[in-house]
Amino acid sequence: MRVPDVFDELHRRCRAGQPVALATVVATWRSAPQPPGAAMLVDTAGTVTGSVSGGCVEADLYERARQVLATGVPELVHYGVSDDEAYAVGLTCGGMLDVFVQRIDGDALAQLDAVAVARQAGEPAAIVTCVAADAGDASDPAGRLGRRLVLAGRQVTGSLGDDRLDDAVAADALGLLAAGHSGVLRYGYQGQRRGSGLSVFVAAYATAPRMIVFGAIDFAAAVARIGSFLGYRVTVCDARPVFATGRRFPEAHEVVVRWPHRYLRDEVDAGRVDGRTVVCVLTHDPRFDVPLLALALRQPLAYVGAMGSRRTHDERHKLLREAGLSAEQLDRLASPIGLDLGGRTPEETAVSVAAQIVAARWGGTGRPLAVVDGPIHRAS
Repeated sequence: MRVPDVFDELHRRCRAGQPVALATVVATWRSAPQPPGAAMLVDTAGTVTGSVSGGCVEADLYERARQVLATGVPELVHYGVSDDEAYAVGLTCGGMLDVFVQRIDGDALAQLDAVAVARQAGEPAAIVTCVAADAGDASDPAGRLGRRLVLAGRQVTGSLGDDRLDDAVAADALGLLAAGHSGVLRYGYQGQRRGSGLSVFVAAYATAPRMIVFGAIDFAAAVARIGSFLGYRVTVCDARPVFATGRRFPEAHEVVVRWPHRYLRDEVDAGRVDGRTVVCVLTHDPRFDVPLLALALRQPLAYVGAMGSRRTHDERHKLLREAGLSAEQLDRLASPIGLDLGGRTPEETAVSVAAQIVAARWGGTGRPLAVVDGPIHRAS
Protein backbone atom coordinates (compact mmCIF):
# COMPACT_ATOMS: atom_id res chain seq x y z
CA MET A 1 0.00 0.00 0.00
CA ARG A 2 1.32 3.39 -0.91
CA VAL A 3 1.38 5.57 2.22
CA PRO A 4 0.46 9.25 1.73
CA ASP A 5 3.66 11.26 2.21
CA VAL A 6 3.41 14.63 3.99
CA PHE A 7 7.14 15.01 4.62
CA ASP A 8 7.77 17.67 1.98
CA GLU A 9 4.97 19.86 3.37
CA LEU A 10 6.20 19.26 6.92
CA HIS A 11 9.72 20.27 5.92
CA ARG A 12 8.48 23.36 4.06
CA ARG A 13 6.45 24.54 7.06
CA CYS A 14 9.38 23.96 9.41
CA ARG A 15 11.77 25.94 7.18
CA ALA A 16 9.25 28.78 7.10
CA GLY A 17 9.14 28.81 10.92
CA GLN A 18 5.52 27.64 11.04
CA PRO A 19 4.82 25.13 13.83
CA VAL A 20 2.48 22.25 12.98
CA ALA A 21 0.93 19.30 14.75
CA LEU A 22 1.96 16.01 13.15
CA ALA A 23 -0.38 13.06 13.71
CA THR A 24 1.11 9.72 12.61
CA VAL A 25 -0.40 6.24 12.56
CA VAL A 26 2.08 4.14 14.54
CA ALA A 27 0.21 0.83 14.89
CA THR A 28 -2.87 -0.85 13.41
CA TRP A 29 -4.92 -3.96 14.07
CA ARG A 30 -7.52 -5.80 12.02
CA SER A 31 -9.07 -3.89 9.13
CA ALA A 32 -7.50 -0.49 9.74
CA PRO A 33 -7.98 1.93 6.82
CA GLN A 34 -4.37 3.23 6.66
CA PRO A 35 -1.03 1.54 7.40
CA PRO A 36 1.62 2.70 9.89
CA GLY A 37 3.30 5.84 8.63
CA ALA A 38 0.17 7.52 7.29
CA ALA A 39 0.17 11.09 8.62
CA MET A 40 -1.83 14.28 8.90
CA LEU A 41 -0.62 17.84 9.52
CA VAL A 42 -2.59 20.61 11.23
CA ASP A 43 -1.16 24.14 11.25
CA THR A 44 -1.94 27.15 13.45
CA ALA A 45 -4.53 28.39 10.93
CA GLY A 46 -6.35 25.05 11.12
CA THR A 47 -5.32 23.90 7.64
CA VAL A 48 -5.15 20.11 7.27
CA THR A 49 -2.75 18.19 5.02
CA GLY A 50 -2.83 14.41 4.63
CA SER A 51 -4.99 11.74 6.24
CA VAL A 52 -4.68 8.93 8.79
CA SER A 53 -7.90 7.04 8.19
CA GLY A 54 -9.61 8.21 5.05
CA GLY A 55 -12.09 10.25 7.08
CA CYS A 56 -13.02 7.93 9.97
CA VAL A 57 -11.29 9.69 12.88
CA GLU A 58 -10.05 12.94 11.38
CA ALA A 59 -12.62 15.17 13.09
CA ASP A 60 -11.68 13.96 16.57
CA LEU A 61 -7.98 13.93 15.75
CA TYR A 62 -8.17 17.47 14.40
CA GLU A 63 -9.26 18.76 17.81
CA ARG A 64 -6.53 16.79 19.58
CA ALA A 65 -3.95 18.11 17.13
CA ARG A 66 -5.02 21.70 17.79
CA GLN A 67 -4.60 21.08 21.53
CA VAL A 68 -1.14 19.53 21.09
CA LEU A 69 -0.15 22.40 18.83
CA ALA A 70 -1.14 24.87 21.55
CA THR A 71 0.38 23.05 24.55
CA GLY A 72 3.36 21.28 22.97
CA VAL A 73 2.52 18.15 24.99
CA PRO A 74 2.52 15.04 22.74
CA GLU A 75 -0.23 12.44 22.97
CA LEU A 76 -0.64 8.79 21.92
CA VAL A 77 -4.29 8.24 20.95
CA HIS A 78 -5.95 4.84 20.57
CA TYR A 79 -8.97 4.47 18.31
CA GLY A 80 -10.92 1.23 18.48
CA VAL A 81 -14.41 -0.08 17.83
CA SER A 82 -16.92 -1.37 20.36
CA ASP A 83 -20.70 -1.30 20.42
CA ASP A 84 -20.62 1.85 22.52
CA GLU A 85 -17.99 3.81 20.64
CA ALA A 86 -18.37 2.61 17.06
CA TYR A 87 -20.00 5.82 15.93
CA ALA A 88 -18.42 8.16 18.46
CA VAL A 89 -15.52 9.00 16.17
CA GLY A 90 -16.68 7.21 13.05
CA LEU A 91 -14.20 4.32 12.98
CA THR A 92 -16.72 1.80 11.65
CA CYS A 93 -14.36 -0.29 9.52
CA GLY A 94 -13.74 -2.81 12.30
CA GLY A 95 -10.10 -1.81 12.75
CA MET A 96 -8.05 -0.22 15.51
CA LEU A 97 -5.17 2.21 15.30
CA ASP A 98 -2.77 4.15 17.50
CA VAL A 99 -1.94 7.68 16.43
CA PHE A 100 0.90 9.73 17.92
CA VAL A 101 0.34 13.49 17.88
CA GLN A 102 3.27 15.84 18.37
CA ARG A 103 4.19 19.47 17.76
CA ILE A 104 6.95 20.07 15.21
CA ASP A 105 8.65 23.46 15.15
CA GLY A 106 12.01 25.05 14.35
CA ASP A 107 13.89 22.84 16.81
CA ALA A 108 13.45 19.92 14.38
CA LEU A 109 14.73 21.79 11.31
CA ALA A 110 18.26 20.35 11.29
CA GLN A 111 16.88 16.80 11.55
CA LEU A 112 14.33 17.36 8.77
CA ASP A 113 17.03 18.96 6.60
CA ALA A 114 19.13 15.79 6.94
CA VAL A 115 16.19 13.60 5.89
CA ALA A 116 15.40 15.90 2.95
CA VAL A 117 18.99 15.73 1.69
CA ALA A 118 18.98 11.93 1.91
CA ARG A 119 15.66 11.69 0.05
CA GLN A 120 16.86 13.99 -2.71
CA ALA A 121 19.97 11.82 -3.10
CA GLY A 122 17.84 8.67 -3.35
CA GLU A 123 19.13 7.34 -0.03
CA PRO A 124 16.90 5.79 2.65
CA ALA A 125 16.23 7.71 5.83
CA ALA A 126 14.21 7.20 9.01
CA ILE A 127 12.86 9.31 11.84
CA VAL A 128 12.59 7.39 15.12
CA THR A 129 10.28 8.97 17.71
CA CYS A 130 9.60 7.90 21.28
CA VAL A 131 5.81 7.48 21.35
CA ALA A 132 5.35 5.86 24.78
CA ALA A 133 7.50 5.92 27.90
CA ASP A 134 6.54 4.52 31.29
CA ALA A 135 7.98 2.59 34.21
CA GLY A 136 5.26 1.22 36.43
CA ASP A 137 3.27 4.13 37.79
CA ALA A 138 5.84 6.75 36.77
CA SER A 139 4.92 8.11 33.35
CA ASP A 140 7.93 9.15 31.24
CA PRO A 141 10.31 9.60 34.19
CA ALA A 142 13.20 10.67 31.97
CA GLY A 143 11.25 13.04 29.74
CA ARG A 144 11.80 10.92 26.64
CA LEU A 145 8.33 11.16 25.08
CA GLY A 146 8.60 12.84 21.69
CA ARG A 147 12.41 12.67 21.51
CA ARG A 148 13.78 11.79 18.08
CA LEU A 149 16.65 9.89 16.52
CA VAL A 150 17.26 10.46 12.80
CA LEU A 151 19.02 8.09 10.41
CA ALA A 152 19.94 9.75 7.11
CA GLY A 153 22.51 8.20 4.82
CA ARG A 154 25.32 7.14 7.15
CA GLN A 155 24.58 9.81 9.73
CA VAL A 156 22.71 9.32 13.02
CA THR A 157 21.63 12.51 14.79
CA GLY A 158 19.49 13.31 17.80
CA SER A 159 19.07 11.17 20.89
CA LEU A 160 16.44 9.33 22.89
CA GLY A 161 18.29 10.26 26.05
CA ASP A 162 20.70 7.34 26.51
CA ASP A 163 23.71 6.30 24.40
CA ARG A 164 23.12 2.58 24.85
CA LEU A 165 19.48 2.97 23.90
CA ASP A 166 20.42 5.09 20.89
CA ASP A 167 22.80 2.41 19.62
CA ALA A 168 20.24 -0.39 20.04
CA VAL A 169 17.44 1.59 18.38
CA ALA A 170 19.62 2.72 15.47
CA ALA A 171 20.67 -0.87 14.72
CA ASP A 172 17.07 -2.14 14.81
CA ALA A 173 15.74 0.80 12.80
CA LEU A 174 18.24 0.09 10.03
CA GLY A 175 16.73 -3.37 9.72
CA LEU A 176 13.23 -1.93 9.27
CA LEU A 177 14.55 0.66 6.85
CA ALA A 178 16.26 -1.98 4.71
CA ALA A 179 12.93 -3.78 4.39
CA GLY A 180 11.11 -0.53 3.63
CA HIS A 181 8.80 -0.88 6.64
CA SER A 182 7.62 1.55 9.30
CA GLY A 183 6.71 0.18 12.72
CA VAL A 184 6.96 0.21 16.52
CA LEU A 185 9.92 -1.18 18.49
CA ARG A 186 9.82 -1.70 22.27
CA TYR A 187 12.70 -1.48 24.75
CA GLY A 188 13.63 -1.37 28.39
CA TYR A 189 15.18 1.88 29.52
CA GLN A 190 18.73 0.68 28.89
CA GLY A 191 18.02 -0.52 25.38
CA GLN A 192 17.06 -4.14 26.02
CA ARG A 193 14.32 -5.47 23.74
CA ARG A 194 12.21 -6.60 26.68
CA GLY A 195 10.34 -5.37 29.74
CA SER A 196 8.31 -2.23 30.24
CA GLY A 197 9.81 1.06 29.22
CA LEU A 198 9.92 2.70 25.82
CA SER A 199 8.06 2.32 22.56
CA VAL A 200 9.55 4.05 19.54
CA PHE A 201 8.05 4.47 16.10
CA VAL A 202 10.32 4.14 13.08
CA ALA A 203 8.99 6.22 10.18
CA ALA A 204 10.90 4.74 7.26
CA TYR A 205 11.49 6.88 4.21
CA ALA A 206 12.85 4.08 2.09
CA THR A 207 13.83 4.38 -1.54
CA ALA A 208 10.96 3.50 -3.87
CA PRO A 209 10.71 -0.17 -4.89
CA ARG A 210 11.63 -0.88 -8.49
CA MET A 211 9.52 -2.09 -11.38
CA ILE A 212 11.55 -3.21 -14.39
CA VAL A 213 9.51 -3.63 -17.57
CA PHE A 214 11.22 -5.50 -20.40
CA GLY A 215 9.89 -5.00 -23.92
CA ALA A 216 9.22 -1.54 -25.41
CA ILE A 217 5.68 -2.19 -26.62
CA ASP A 218 2.35 -0.40 -26.14
CA PHE A 219 1.47 -2.68 -23.23
CA ALA A 220 4.75 -1.65 -21.56
CA ALA A 221 3.74 2.02 -21.68
CA ALA A 222 0.50 1.25 -19.85
CA VAL A 223 2.26 -0.97 -17.28
CA ALA A 224 4.88 1.75 -16.69
CA ARG A 225 2.12 4.29 -16.15
CA ILE A 226 0.28 2.24 -13.55
CA GLY A 227 3.56 1.16 -11.92
CA SER A 228 4.50 4.79 -11.38
CA PHE A 229 1.03 5.46 -9.97
CA LEU A 230 1.54 2.63 -7.44
CA GLY A 231 4.78 4.21 -6.23
CA TYR A 232 7.37 2.14 -8.08
CA ARG A 233 10.49 3.56 -9.69
CA VAL A 234 9.91 2.31 -13.22
CA THR A 235 12.57 1.28 -15.73
CA VAL A 236 11.71 0.22 -19.29
CA CYS A 237 14.42 -1.83 -21.02
CA ASP A 238 14.65 -3.08 -24.61
CA ALA A 239 17.51 -3.92 -26.94
CA ARG A 240 15.96 -1.99 -29.85
CA PRO A 241 16.83 1.74 -29.77
CA VAL A 242 14.13 2.69 -32.25
CA PHE A 243 11.47 1.57 -29.78
CA ALA A 244 13.12 2.25 -26.40
CA THR A 245 12.78 6.04 -26.25
CA GLY A 246 11.75 8.45 -23.54
CA ARG A 247 9.11 9.94 -25.85
CA ARG A 248 7.28 6.61 -26.03
CA PHE A 249 7.48 6.04 -22.27
CA PRO A 250 6.99 9.39 -20.54
CA GLU A 251 5.75 7.75 -17.31
CA ALA A 252 8.95 5.70 -16.87
CA HIS A 253 11.69 7.10 -14.65
CA GLU A 254 14.30 5.77 -17.06
CA VAL A 255 14.44 4.03 -20.44
CA VAL A 256 17.42 1.75 -21.09
CA VAL A 257 18.67 0.35 -24.40
CA ARG A 258 20.34 -2.95 -23.47
CA TRP A 259 19.91 -6.66 -23.98
CA PRO A 260 17.47 -7.47 -21.17
CA HIS A 261 19.36 -10.28 -19.43
CA ARG A 262 22.62 -8.32 -19.54
CA TYR A 263 20.96 -5.28 -18.01
CA LEU A 264 19.36 -7.32 -15.24
CA ARG A 265 22.64 -9.10 -14.51
CA ASP A 266 24.41 -5.76 -14.07
CA GLU A 267 21.61 -4.49 -11.79
CA VAL A 268 21.79 -7.65 -9.66
CA ASP A 269 25.58 -7.46 -9.41
CA ALA A 270 25.38 -3.79 -8.42
CA GLY A 271 22.83 -4.51 -5.68
CA ARG A 272 20.17 -2.32 -7.29
CA VAL A 273 17.39 -4.94 -7.09
CA ASP A 274 16.00 -6.45 -3.91
CA GLY A 275 13.09 -8.38 -2.45
CA ARG A 276 10.69 -5.53 -3.31
CA THR A 277 11.57 -5.46 -7.02
CA VAL A 278 8.98 -6.56 -9.58
CA VAL A 279 9.90 -7.66 -13.09
CA CYS A 280 7.43 -7.69 -16.01
CA VAL A 281 8.66 -9.44 -19.16
CA LEU A 282 6.52 -8.33 -22.10
CA THR A 283 8.83 -9.30 -24.97
CA HIS A 284 7.29 -12.78 -25.63
CA ASP A 285 10.34 -13.53 -27.78
CA PRO A 286 12.48 -16.49 -26.60
CA ARG A 287 15.68 -14.74 -27.70
CA PHE A 288 15.02 -12.13 -25.03
CA ASP A 289 12.81 -13.66 -22.40
CA VAL A 290 14.34 -17.11 -21.83
CA PRO A 291 17.80 -15.93 -20.69
CA LEU A 292 16.14 -13.03 -18.85
CA LEU A 293 13.64 -15.23 -16.98
CA ALA A 294 16.31 -17.84 -16.24
CA LEU A 295 18.19 -15.11 -14.38
CA ALA A 296 15.19 -13.35 -12.80
CA LEU A 297 13.65 -16.53 -11.35
CA ARG A 298 16.91 -17.32 -9.56
CA GLN A 299 16.72 -14.00 -7.67
CA PRO A 300 14.64 -13.33 -4.52
CA LEU A 301 12.39 -10.83 -6.31
CA ALA A 302 8.88 -9.87 -5.22
CA TYR A 303 7.26 -10.75 -8.53
CA VAL A 304 8.24 -12.06 -11.95
CA GLY A 305 5.59 -12.10 -14.68
CA ALA A 306 5.80 -12.84 -18.41
CA MET A 307 3.38 -12.05 -21.23
CA GLY A 308 2.41 -14.56 -23.89
CA SER A 309 -0.20 -16.96 -25.17
CA ARG A 310 -0.81 -20.41 -23.66
CA ARG A 311 1.33 -21.86 -26.44
CA THR A 312 4.12 -19.38 -25.75
CA HIS A 313 3.88 -20.17 -22.05
CA ASP A 314 4.24 -23.93 -22.62
CA GLU A 315 7.20 -23.52 -24.95
CA ARG A 316 8.85 -21.04 -22.56
CA HIS A 317 8.46 -23.45 -19.63
CA LYS A 318 10.09 -26.20 -21.70
CA LEU A 319 13.07 -23.99 -22.56
CA LEU A 320 13.43 -22.81 -18.94
CA ARG A 321 13.44 -26.39 -17.67
CA GLU A 322 16.17 -27.16 -20.21
CA ALA A 323 18.06 -24.13 -18.84
CA GLY A 324 18.14 -25.86 -15.45
CA LEU A 325 15.39 -24.10 -13.51
CA SER A 326 13.73 -26.15 -10.79
CA ALA A 327 10.00 -26.74 -10.43
CA GLU A 328 9.99 -24.45 -7.41
CA GLN A 329 11.61 -21.63 -9.39
CA LEU A 330 9.18 -22.10 -12.28
CA ASP A 331 6.25 -21.94 -9.85
CA ARG A 332 7.27 -18.36 -9.05
CA LEU A 333 6.65 -17.29 -12.65
CA ALA A 334 3.33 -15.50 -13.22
CA SER A 335 2.63 -16.60 -16.78
CA PRO A 336 0.57 -15.70 -18.67
CA ILE A 337 0.95 -12.43 -16.78
CA GLY A 338 -1.93 -10.82 -14.89
CA LEU A 339 -5.30 -11.77 -13.42
CA ASP A 340 -8.30 -12.90 -15.42
CA LEU A 341 -10.25 -9.66 -15.75
CA GLY A 342 -11.30 -10.19 -19.35
CA GLY A 343 -9.57 -6.99 -20.49
CA ARG A 344 -8.13 -6.47 -23.96
CA THR A 345 -6.58 -3.01 -24.29
CA PRO A 346 -3.09 -2.12 -23.04
CA GLU A 347 -4.63 -0.12 -20.20
CA GLU A 348 -6.95 -2.94 -19.16
CA THR A 349 -4.05 -5.39 -19.33
CA ALA A 350 -1.97 -3.07 -17.14
CA VAL A 351 -4.74 -3.07 -14.51
CA SER A 352 -4.70 -6.88 -14.63
CA VAL A 353 -0.93 -6.96 -14.12
CA ALA A 354 -1.03 -4.38 -11.33
CA ALA A 355 -3.79 -6.31 -9.56
CA GLN A 356 -1.69 -9.47 -9.60
CA ILE A 357 1.35 -7.59 -8.25
CA VAL A 358 -0.71 -6.13 -5.39
CA ALA A 359 -2.21 -9.55 -4.62
CA ALA A 360 1.27 -11.11 -4.57
CA ARG A 361 2.55 -8.42 -2.22
CA TRP A 362 -0.26 -8.70 0.31
CA GLY A 363 -1.29 -12.35 -0.08
CA GLY A 364 -4.60 -11.55 -1.76
CA THR A 365 -6.66 -14.15 -3.58
CA GLY A 366 -7.78 -12.06 -6.54
CA ARG A 367 -11.37 -13.12 -5.84
CA PRO A 368 -14.28 -10.67 -5.35
CA LEU A 369 -14.39 -9.33 -1.79
CA ALA A 370 -18.10 -10.16 -1.70
CA VAL A 371 -17.28 -13.89 -1.64
CA VAL A 372 -14.22 -13.73 0.63
CA ASP A 373 -14.49 -13.97 4.41
CA GLY A 374 -12.16 -12.28 6.90
CA PRO A 375 -10.62 -8.80 7.07
CA ILE A 376 -10.47 -6.68 3.95
CA HIS A 377 -7.01 -5.25 4.75
CA ARG A 378 -4.38 -7.92 5.35
CA ALA A 379 -1.55 -7.50 7.84
CA SER A 380 1.75 -6.31 6.39
